[in-house]
Amino acid sequence: MTQTTTGVPLRRRPWFLLSAVVVAALVLAGLVRGLVVQTFTVPSESMEPTISVDQRIAVWRPDALTGSIGRGDIVVIDGRGSFVSGQNSSLGQKVGSWFGIGPRDVFYVKRVIGVAGDRVKCCNDDGKLLVNGEPLDEPYLAGTVGGGTESEPGDGGTQAARASDVSRASDVDFDVEVPPDRLWLMGDNRANSTDSRNLLSRPGGGMIRVSDAVGVVIGHGSSIDRTEEG
Repeated sequence: MTQTTTGVPLRRRPWFLLSAVVVAALVLAGLVRGLVVQTFTVPSESMEPTISVDQRIAVWRPDALTGSIGRGDIVVIDGRGSFVSGQNSSLGQKVGSWFGIGPRDVFYVKRVIGVAGDRVKCCNDDGKLLVNGEPLDEPYLAGTVGGGTESEPGDGGTQAARASDVSRASDVDFDVEVPPDRLWLMGDNRANSTDSRNLLSRPGGGMIRVSDAVGVVIGHGSSIDRTEEG
C-alpha cells in the first residue's frame, strides 16, 4: 500500500505541487495586471499626436487606486456615467474595469488639465488655457497654440492679422473650478475630442470623478515618468 500524507499519495505530490504553483502564478499575474499595470488599445484619434489610433498603451494602476493623479497626467477613464450617456457603472462593471474587462468603447484616454481646487479658463488673448490665472504651455497639442507666424517688419502686417493665425486651445469658452475628488479632462486633439467640454451642460458641469480613473498612462510624460526620471 502506498504511504500517503494528508490524503495525497506521495508519488502524486510533485504534480499536485506543480499545479498549485501554476495556479498561484496565474493568480499573482492577475493581481499584477489588475492592481499594477494594464494595457489598452487607444480607439480614437482624440489624443493625437501624442498617442495614435490603435496604439497599445500601458497604464499604471496605483496612482488611480490611491487618487494620486496630477495635472498633466494622461489617464484612462471608465466613461460609463460621464462620457457614455445613459450608462452608470455597476459594482461588477467597476471591478471589471480594474482588470481591463469591458466593452472597448467605454474606455477614454484624456489629459488631466485641472485637479481639485484648480480654476481652468479658456482662453487668454494668445489662445491659451489659464490654470489658476497662469497661461498653460501645451506643446503636445495637435495645433500650435499662440504660435501664429508674425509678419516681418515693414511688410504691413498688423496685430489683427497675426491674431488670425493663432490656434486656440479650445473652440469652446469655459470658466470652471474643479471640486474635490474631480478632474477636468481634455484630449490633445482638441478639434476632435469628446472630453469635459462636452459635459458642461450636464449635471457635474464636465467634472470627471477621480474614482472613474483606471490608471495613468506610462511613457507619455505623466507623473510616473517624471518620478522615474528623477
